Amino acid sequence: MLTDWLSPDEWRAVALSLRVSFWAVAASLPLGIFTAYALARWRFPGRQLVNGIVHLPLILPPVVTGYLLLLTFGRTGTVGRFLDEWFGLVFAFRWTGAALAAAVMAFPLMVRAIRLAIEAVDPKLEEAASTLGAGPVRVFATVTLPLILPGILAGAILAFAKAMGEFGATITFVSNIPGQTQTLPSAIYAFLQVPGGEPQAARLVLIAVAVAMAALLASEWLGRAVARRIAGR
Repeated sequence: MLTDWLSPDEWRAVALSLRVSFWAVAASLPLGIFTAYALARWRFPGRQLVNGIVHLPLILPPVVTGYLLLLTFGRTGTVGRFLDEWFGLVFAFRWTGAALAAAVMAFPLMVRAIRLAIEAVDPKLEEAASTLGAGPVRVFATVTLPLILPGILAGAILAFAKAMGEFGATITFVSNIPGQTQTLPSAIYAFLQVPGGEPQAARLVLIAVAVAMAALLASEWLGRAVARRIAGR
């Protein structure tokens, strides 16, 4: 049993990482689909700027991204103070902040995968549906969405795997508090800082590798399954 193999602290780190990664993907997926569609299909002023901002977390040091999140969503930040006072929602040094940091870091990978899928769809198919009287929302729901499902699945799973491995932005934004904000990578780092912590770190590394491989295999299997369904095979 996994619970027998891992200590309570190790299990809490794994469980928290799964929780953080799930909500990071679930909360950002609708925005990711919208952003990918806008970048793939729309032409508007500032499009390249939006594209640059979306991909900025990929090129910025994660610590810088975490610090910017702390300035923006911390209790003294403009957005953070507003959310705390009006909605009681706190991100800094909470697991919700870890989910936010993971979502920001994984967002570019999600958007890129979905955008490539949208760009692979022939616009003439959407135009044909429009000429038959379907509105933009119905065209997207009945034509575009079924065709890009493999890309959405791939983007979501890539984002999940990235969120599971996020370290720099998370530890900067929410610190490394056992049982509260200590995710899998943070726990590995913490165990490596103390004498005799290598066995615990090694167990967590094995868990991280297993989750990453499972995510890749699931991405391949789901993508092929959806592609076969779309092709009617």
